[in-house]
Amino acid sequence: MAHATYERIYAVVKKIPRGRVATYGQIAILAGLPGHARQVGYALNKTPEGRKLPWHRVLGAGGAISLGGAGGMEQRLRLAAEGVALSAAGRVPLARYQWQPRVPPF
Repeated sequence: MAHATYERIYAVVKKIPRGRVATYGQIAILAGLPGHARQVGYALNKTPEGRKLPWHRVLGAGGAISLGGAGGMEQRLRLAAEGVALSAAGRVPLARYQWQPRVPPF
């Protein structure tokens, strides 16, 4: 069951356009899993090696980078390379950069 759920999560994350971001909660809703933001994090942590997925475009509530250390720095660098502005505290202004799909993927 987790495999199919993770695949739904991966399918939504894959659709986030370059220069846009989404929150864990938003991904959960779009994957048909409202209230399961943590499961999105678990799925991203278990992404199979070699799978191209724009994981760096997924943020915590309020646009916060949830990862610490090297992972958080890599996420900041990847977002900056796409033109996404971050505050010194590592927050992205969601009003400006949050992805708003016209049609839910699921």
